[in-house]
Amino acid sequence: MKWSLIKLSFLVSFFISINLTAQDTTLGHPSIHKKNIFTLGLYKQPGLDSMVDFVDGLYRILKVNKIRSQDKTQNKTLITFIPAPEYSLATGFATSLNADIIFPTKNSTDNHSSVSSTLKYTQNKQVITQLVSNFWMKNNSFKITTDWNYLKFPQKDFGLGSASNLKLFNNLDYSYIKMHQSIVKRIAPNLYFGPGLNIDYHWNITDTTTLNKPIVGFNEYGFTKQSSSIGATLNVLYDTRMQISNPAPNSSYLNLIYRNNAKFLGSDQNWQSIILDYRKYIPFPMGSKNILAFWSYNVFTIKGKQPYLDLPSTAADTYNNTGRGYILGRFRGDKFVFAESEYRFGITENGFLGGVVFANMQSVSEMQGKPLQSILPGYGAGIRIKLNKHSNTSVAIDYGIGQGGSKGIFMNLGEVF
Repeated sequence: MKWSLIKLSFLVSFFISINLTAQDTTLGHPSIHKKNIFTLGLYKQPGLDSMVDFVDGLYRILKVNKIRSQDKTQNKTLITFIPAPEYSLATGFATSLNADIIFPTKNSTDNHSSVSSTLKYTQNKQVITQLVSNFWMKNNSFKITTDWNYLKFPQKDFGLGSASNLKLFNNLDYSYIKMHQSIVKRIAPNLYFGPGLNIDYHWNITDTTTLNKPIVGFNEYGFTKQSSSIGATLNVLYDTRMQISNPAPNSSYLNLIYRNNAKFLGSDQNWQSIILDYRKYIPFPMGSKNILAFWSYNVFTIKGKQPYLDLPSTAADTYNNTGRGYILGRFRGDKFVFAESEYRFGITENGFLGGVVFANMQSVSEMQGKPLQSILPGYGAGIRIKLNKHSNTSVAIDYGIGQGGSKGIFMNLGEVF
């Protein structure tokens, strides 16, 4: 989910073009602007709807004389699709196909169902596929959530605990299937409860490392060539967001998941865990479109010992977004605590460009039963480019910095949380 350096250089050129144009034009007279992609950030579309997105830019380049009103397409299925080169700390260079689908609603009070998917092949010979869906039934009476993944994923693993070192790692290779499914029923306004089933299966696990291995890692925890974790879940959900890709001000989200993995279901071991995921979106200043967003994501093993690759770790959430500034799986342990705040603000009046600044912290325990260790901070900034104004979906491109020389470019289709 990280963006390519090629894209970054394009964005630099884009900003330079905007600044040069701004020096020779007047914001109060949009007709002065030449109609091309480079002046799109300053262009205000005439009419009631002044919002502008990337498609409007294509219309300007192709000289299509059509005003795309945001209000006219609210009842259509909205698809955002991006084939792109990427670069990330975990994958190196990659080619990817990313798609986001938002479905219309019959009632204005209903939440929008959505599907997002990723297909990726990387420089490190990794295959990554993901399908995540959130379907709301009529009148928001039920919500069905799907999170399916297949990974062929050689990666560096830095061992357990907060004191792990970037220079000490295991070269792990494995295949992985993830199938998480839940259905919850509304029991009060915006409050839901229901069961689920989580399946995590790793196979063909190998470690080719002979030198510079972590002090406490895979071998010390207990090496296995395959692992199976199958658990029933109970889910409590409170959600006032009508759309996931870009939550509105004054909305909030709380998800509490209890997972009970059992041998009779096919799990290697009996173990239990709790996930607590909380998010809040506050307009700041009050009355503006700018948002101060907060996120807390926490995983606790409460009983038993899970397989090593199922231990909570950096960016092991649904969209691999916790811990911007660090590589996927950078910190791993029996317990994982994470918190982040982000300020989202507009750059151009027409909504085409926005920006964010963010700061986060995480902490993990080492072995089972040990306390949380030191706090590991991360911080950074990024830009938002409006791809689809009808679904309010943007490309999020961030640069994050962590401790010990950790840094990188991180990309999402839609907001990070």
